[in-house]
Amino acid sequence: MADARPLTGESVETRNRAAWVAMERMTQHDRASGLHCLPRRWTLSAAAVLSLMLPLGAVAQATSTAPGTNDHTASGVSTVQGAEQIFSSVPQAAGSTQVTQQDFKGSLIDGKATDGVLDLTLDDAIQRGFRTNLGLILQGAQTQTVNGQKLQALQALLPTVTGSASYTVEQVNLAAYGLTFPGLNPIIGPFQVFDFRAYLSQSLVNVSSIQKYIAAKHNFQGAKLTAEDARNMVVLTIGNAYLLCIADQARIDAAVAERANAKVSLDQATAAHDAGTSPKLDVLRARVDYQNADQQVIQTQNNLEKDKLSLARAIGLPLDQKFRIADAAPFSAATPTTPEQAFADAQKNRKDLQASAERVKGAQSQKSAAKAEYYPTVDFNGDFGDLGTTPAHSHGTYTATGQVSVPVLQIARTQGDIQVADANLKTAQARYSDQVQQINADVRDALLDIEAAEKLVEATKSNVDLANEALSEAQQRFRAGVADNLAVSDAQSQTEQANNQYISALYQHNIAKLSLARAVGYAGTNYKQALQLGGK
Repeated sequence: MADARPLTGESVETRNRAAWVAMERMTQHDRASGLHCLPRRWTLSAAAVLSLMLPLGAVAQATSTAPGTNDHTASGVSTVQGAEQIFSSVPQAAGSTQVTQQDFKGSLIDGKATDGVLDLTLDDAIQRGFRTNLGLILQGAQTQTVNGQKLQALQALLPTVTGSASYTVEQVNLAAYGLTFPGLNPIIGPFQVFDFRAYLSQSLVNVSSIQKYIAAKHNFQGAKLTAEDARNMVVLTIGNAYLLCIADQARIDAAVAERANAKVSLDQATAAHDAGTSPKLDVLRARVDYQNADQQVIQTQNNLEKDKLSLARAIGLPLDQKFRIADAAPFSAATPTTPEQAFADAQKNRKDLQASAERVKGAQSQKSAAKAEYYPTVDFNGDFGDLGTTPAHSHGTYTATGQVSVPVLQIARTQGDIQVADANLKTAQARYSDQVQQINADVRDALLDIEAAEKLVEATKSNVDLANEALSEAQQRFRAGVADNLAVSDAQSQTEQANNQYISALYQHNIAKLSLARAVGYAGTNYKQALQLGGK
């Protein structure tokens, strides 16, 4: 029964090597058996070539990127997925119930596409994001909503003044009210009344309203801090998209170089076969390597264009605007720090943690407001105006009323408000305590990722040097005629794998540094130092 398990990069490499070994053995056998078996030899060789190419096609189909996604599984590099998991595990701004992480991948279009190609630096991309990123705009709108709620709570403490002007024509039947007098007409009027009046109402003592306003102030301050923290999410989202484009461009450069090496090997194999010093199997093997390298160039170019679309979406750039990535991401070691020092800095810098503290204070004030519903309130109401049959025949009138209201029987409502406020307070305190520990974990995770990524960069860079040296040695041996091009094919595959791993390690290292900047809380203001971009 056929094995239905999905093909992975390792399984494909194993099957490729087995296929080449099978072809090599068939070639050696045919050389020994003479020319009488030539038709059978090429039949078997063609079958071996097909057995090699079919799994390659299956892998290309199995690892192709699904529409609408940005995964780079086609490169066969697991470190990219690990770095993307670092990015996706960064917590969102606490208390942001309407703005999601997905919103930070969208934007509002800023301007129209221009002719030519735009050189886009990371700083340009992030500054555009600060102006147009959807998540930041939505967070600003949410802050405005909370500010409106604060003003609504403030109005309960401010005097309310209204004015009115009325003109009334009236005729009264006194008999309808039981007022009848002998010899007196019970019908009075018609007569008219002009009334111009101003009304004033003022809450003099209302502890509950005062505490509600204080709670609204804390909530507004928390919303402002959350909006500031949203800048960190903008930097993280755009920085990740930009670094992906840098990695894609590096993969394109590596794939083009690998295709050039494959073309050299193909030309050498063809020339040797024409000279009668090399079997056609070497030509077929070299041609398969060249076509695979050409397919890799096409795939990496497609990945770059898709990631550039994602970057444009996050920064408000028109999707038909052509641009190139102007910055490079060379390796630069992160600034040394300890987990304790980074955690202490995060507690001072993280705006979302400060926002959580403000929400705890707001919940405390809201609970105090609920308890204050038991307290009496003192209000003043008054009016002053001009009243008369005509404006010329009018006189000033006024009323002034002081009122003390004492709740007598509303126990269920007040107790219910207290319990709701107490539950909200416990929730806010629990979230704040958990967020402190989460920040500590974020900092330590980022430092561990940086340490591991630095070692990966060093190891993969060494692999690239060794793979290039092995490829050069294999090409020289094949050119000298002391070996076939099987070693060249293997060396080309190892070089491709080493380059991909090195590029992915650089990407993972930069993402880890950016994640540390976000975990400490300075990504929104000091991302350049975090990445130390610039240079080639």
